[in-house]
Amino acid sequence: MNEQEKETLILGIETSCDETAASVVANGCEIRSNVVASQIESHKRFGGVVPEIASRHHVEQITLVIEEAMKEADVTWADLDGIAVTQGPGLVGALLVGVHAAKALAFAHQLPLIPVHHIAGHIYANRLISEMKFPLLALIVSGGHTELIYMKEHGHYMVIGETRDDAAGEAYDKVARTLDLPYPGGPQMDRLAQEGSDILDFPRAWLEEGSFDFSFSGLKSAVINTLHNAAQRGEHYAPEDVAASFQASVVDVLVEKTRQAARTYRVNQVLLAGGVAANSGLREALNHMCQDEGIPCIVPPLKLCTDNAAMIAAAGTIGFIKGHRAGLALNANPGLSLEGFNTL
Repeated sequence: MNEQEKETLILGIETSCDETAASVVANGCEIRSNVVASQIESHKRFGGVVPEIASRHHVEQITLVIEEAMKEADVTWADLDGIAVTQGPGLVGALLVGVHAAKALAFAHQLPLIPVHHIAGHIYANRLISEMKFPLLALIVSGGHTELIYMKEHGHYMVIGETRDDAAGEAYDKVARTLDLPYPGGPQMDRLAQEGSDILDFPRAWLEEGSFDFSFSGLKSAVINTLHNAAQRGEHYAPEDVAASFQASVVDVLVEKTRQAARTYRVNQVLLAGGVAANSGLREALNHMCQDEGIPCIVPPLKLCTDNAAMIAAAGTIGFIKGHRAGLALNANPGLSLEGFNTL
């Protein structure tokens, strides 16, 4: 194999929240290994992620996970071209564990260190499935983010729509708690919604004409108030109907805003990304919309929707190719901006 044909091997490290993950990816699109140590059981009894506990688990697991990823990929440190790590956004304590591990390994093995934005990682999870066709539109839906991102080429991110209050995933979790569903609430709501009917007239926040922004705080409050008022009157709504009606409202807004943005920006592809991309109702509705519009739609498999390191390695490959590097002074940034992270 000559130099031009040599593959690019990147080790990705992800510790932004409650998943300790490491992965080796070749050429930004071929997963050689993808190891994830989940903390769901540790946080379940608290009804959500406890930052200090998450950080401690990362410290305990990070070395083991990286070693397992290297072993599964059957590579040595000399085989790697660089180390990509999530710099932000996320929980600062959790991010620091991954960043310091990556810096230590980059220094020890004299490898380039590539910082990655967590949301860019979610977008590039799609490249592990199918090549990206620009210009494209990415719909990011997670517990902390709901955004529409326009990309004219690799490494370029323009936020054209974002949530003004609660993210969609956050609204899912809060409504799930009101329904006494176990943590994590989003998947529980999705399963329940499939058993119910959209019979409750919950609001849809379209905002001002032409806006691609989102708002789910009013919907969340409307659902909670409906349930509380019904309880005071001694009435009862079937949880599956509440879940189905809530999900219909969220999905309608997400998909219709994406449709309008895709038309406005005349994109060649629509990508779905983020933890809520695992939601069956959203996946189905977005696929149908894209078919109607004649736009190819890429939806990652469930294992690549939630936090993982393969997506970080995939995004890091683009940063590596474009010469995006960090020094050993790299620090975690829990409020890292995506638009300010463009690697052009």
